[in-house]
Amino acid sequence: MAELWAWRHPRVAGAAGRCLGRTDLPVDPRRAKRLAHRIRAAARRNGLPRAVTVSPLARCREVGRWLARWGWRVEVDPGLAELDFGAWDGRRWSDIDWAEVEAWQNDLWRYAPGGGETLEALTARVHGWAGAVQGVRLAVGHAGWLNALRAVPRGATGFAARDWPTPPRHGECVVWRG
Repeated sequence: MAELWAWRHPRVAGAAGRCLGRTDLPVDPRRAKRLAHRIRAAARRNGLPRAVTVSPLARCREVGRWLARWGWRVEVDPGLAELDFGAWDGRRWSDIDWAEVEAWQNDLWRYAPGGGETLEALTARVHGWAGAVQGVRLAVGHAGWLNALRAVPRGATGFAARDWPTPPRHGECVVWRG
């Protein structure tokens, strides 16, 4: 059986009020180190491998750097990247035409916010990645990625905005068994 232990990255500086997908904002090194400590402790406590896969964005990569310093094997994989919000990415939500946001909410599955990635495409990427997991794997990723994994059933043909869950907290671990 496949088992994925995936943590949401630490809180980043400058994200408040912004549409944040692939915009690469810095993370406080202390927060990255704190999450790396928690991951290392969880691995020790649960007999997990000393290997982690991280998103290429700095908020995840920095956690991997700490783990690598402690002898862990770290892989950077673009399949763990957050939803691509296209032209919206990095902008303040208040600067995005609200009619576009409503259009996205009305068709969360097929609408590409800012011309970026649809939830349908994100979910296919997430389930493809998680479906390839063999044994136990650890990862550091993003809220949208984790929500797609835990909330959207494999093979779904649609998903309503009202059913989208609250994102996991920064540093929270989601365990998925495939």
